[in-house]
Amino acid sequence: MSAQTPGELWLAARSVDAARPFLTSYDPATGVRVEMSFATFDNWVAKTANMLVDGLGVLPGERVALALPLHWQSLAWAVACWSAGATVVLAGEDSWEADLAVAEAARVDAAFNSGAREVVAASLHPLGLPLDDCLPAAMDYTVEVRGYGDRFSPVRVDPLAAALEHGGTVYSGAELADTGREYARLGKLTAEDRVAIITPDSAPLTLLGDDLSRFLGVLAAASSIVLIPAQDSTTLQSRLGMERVTAVVGDLPSPPLSQTAPRSLS
Repeated sequence: MSAQTPGELWLAARSVDAARPFLTSYDPATGVRVEMSFATFDNWVAKTANMLVDGLGVLPGERVALALPLHWQSLAWAVACWSAGATVVLAGEDSWEADLAVAEAARVDAAFNSGAREVVAASLHPLGLPLDDCLPAAMDYTVEVRGYGDRFSPVRVDPLAAALEHGGTVYSGAELADTGREYARLGKLTAEDRVAIITPDSAPLTLLGDDLSRFLGVLAAASSIVLIPAQDSTTLQSRLGMERVTAVVGDLPSPPLSQTAPRSLS
């Protein structure tokens, strides 16, 4: 039976081979490279989902606003929310409403104005280190999450329930699962693919699509994802080659430095 929700897409992808690399990211400020296997990323997902349910009391159907840029931590939060049956809200720049708000440091004040009962601040440090200075009223994500369990039993989720909201549009879990499969089909993605996302400075999560279809497509195909900051053509080409990237979302560097340039995805 095919996955009916984004949480099930993740479980299916993880089950192919948990030891394989899943997510590689380069920090735009420092250039620090972080690589996580499916198992390591799943560990962050499980801890975050346990924090959501046991620490923050989030119930299925409640709304969790992600006021975060595209980052491995924001992707872990999205999958954790879907695993716990919560609705991911892609927060706008100015205001939003949610039961829980997760924000980068620059948007914590806005998170307190969202009506959320709890605000979690994310450091976005490439190695998951705490914030240098966290407001007392906010919870420091990478400090708190480490105390939670490494295993999480996903909540049974109604595929027709809301799973994602952005700009007033609501997507059900079933719609997102279908979107992921369609993106993987059109992009001819397989478990052998490494998909690079070329990320401009402070790239929003919607770089992955208003419905996060580019991320869901990677999950549907059990591919791996590489987050690479937009840089000069030579550096970008070098990193694409070193990471053995087979497909790219974003502008390919020109001219290509090799005859086996990765294919471009929409």
